[in-house]
Formats: sequence, structure tokens, C-alpha cells
Amino acid sequence: MNALLNKPVADAAAKLLQADRTPLLLALGERVRMVRARKGMTRKALASSSLVSERHLANLELGVGNASIVVLSQVAKALDCPLADLLSDEAQTSPEKMLILALLQGKSEAELNRARRGLADLFGEAGTPAERHRKIALIGLRGAGKSSLGQLLAQELELPFFELTREIERVAGCSVSEIQNLLGQAAYRRYEKRALEELVREHADLVIATPGGIVSDPSTFKFLLSNCLTVWLSATPGEHMQRVLTQGDMRPMAGNREALEDLKRILVSRAPMYGKAEISLDTSGKSVAENFAHLLALVREARAD
Repeated sequence: MNALLNKPVADAAAKLLQADRTPLLLALGERVRMVRARKGMTRKALASSSLVSERHLANLELGVGNASIVVLSQVAKALDCPLADLLSDEAQTSPEKMLILALLQGKSEAELNRARRGLADLFGEAGTPAERHRKIALIGLRGAGKSSLGQLLAQELELPFFELTREIERVAGCSVSEIQNLLGQAAYRRYEKRALEELVREHADLVIATPGGIVSDPSTFKFLLSNCLTVWLSATPGEHMQRVLTQGDMRPMAGNREALEDLKRILVSRAPMYGKAEISLDTSGKSVAENFAHLLALVREARAD
């Protein structure tokens, strides 16, 4: 009886919910969700950083209700992105930047890649191909094999091997979790860039295993692409998750029933940036030995060019 009485109420609520989901709010919610995924932040972490409740964020991402400009400003600040990036695909900027963006409109990914490299050369931000190929950086999500394959590659090529995460902790003087919990995501990104710049400046030859979220900061990732031979190690979402769990790291599953879906969303949002690497290697379904042999061949081919 109660179910029958409540059905009209539920139907009315559903209609109101659908009415509130305007194209603008849906697009806004999707942009917030994708930026959050690209940053690798959970909704809980974003709520803590932005001082906006998880329930309010959930409604925002679903395109329900009309978020105030204050809330959007808090969310944008916590995501470390311009507010305009959440409101529009074409952020307002300086006249010169607008002219440059207009010049680049309609260009293919290959053309944009050449433009980026040309600008890096113009402003002296890129090493020569020979210099870049002496420094090898492995990128990708956790569980792709960056550490294991990176160490093998460094040993074979007789190069020093570095975990960028360890270097971040050395520069900061505390653990990554302490940086993020006490100082926030923006501070972590600053330490990440500083640690990377020090490694590149102090070592002519090296292999670096980078954190999965290094692509979240365009400035840091641009520096990496301009100074290193970058290799994207990928795998299926399920294999990424299983490898992390096999290593004894239960954090992906802790208190998160949607861990695999979150990982899939992160991979989708980061894939375009990961795809800027000069070399891509899918490690799915293969042994470490098989992946290493393939990786070594690809790196030697690139360095011989």
C-alpha cells in the first residue's frame, strides 16, 4: 500500500529531477567530473579541499540544481583550474592567446604536436632529440609496470634509475600522503615539478618512473615531453587494478565500491595526454620478460633515429 501511495510522489520527483537537468547543467557536471578524474581526485577529496559537501558535488556532477558562482569558484580552485574551464570550452584569455588559439583551431593532432614542439624550440624549452633520448621517462597509471620495467631498462642500458615519487618526498622532506593531506594538491604539483626539473638538470642520462598523475599539470608534462623520451605503458583497467592489488596495495578498494569504474574514468580522461608520449606499449596479458624485450627494442629504435 505504501509503495502504491509513494509512486505518484516518486514519479513527480523524477519529472522535477529531469526538468532540472538542462543541457548547460549537464555539460557543467560532465566537465567537473572529467577534470576531477584527470586530477585523480575522489569526490570525497574534492569535497574536503573545496569545502563543498559531497552531496552538493554529486548533484553538481549529475547536472541537478543550479550551483552558485561561489560554489563553482570553490570547486575550480580545488581542482586547480580556471573557473572558465568549467563554464565554457572556450575560456576567455588575452588577445594574443585568443589569436593563437584561433590559428590552431581545426588543426589535426599531428599538426598541433608540431606546433607545440616548434614553440618549445622557439622559447628554448626543449632539448635536442639527442639530448632528450638520453633521458627516458615512463608514464601511465599505477600497475602498468613503470617501476619493474624501468629498473630492468636502466640496468640493461647502464643508466641510473629514479622513482619520481621518492624524489618528490626528498625535495619536500615528507611523504606524499603528508604533502597532500597537510599542504594540498597544488603544493604536491609544485614539488613534483621541482623534483623533475632537478633530475633533468643534474643527470644527462637516466630512466624515470613517473607518478600516474603527472599528466594532470600541463606545465610539468610539457617539461617532461620537451626533455625526455617518453614511454606510455598501458594495460586494461582490470589488469591495472589486479596488479596493484597483487602488490599488496589495497587503497584502490578501500571504502570505494566503484573503484574499477573510477579507474576506468581516470584512464579515459588521461589517455589523450598519455598518448602524447613518443612510444606506447600495451603491457596487457604479457609477462614482464616479454614486455621488457619489447620495451627495450622500442627504446633502442627511437634512440637510434
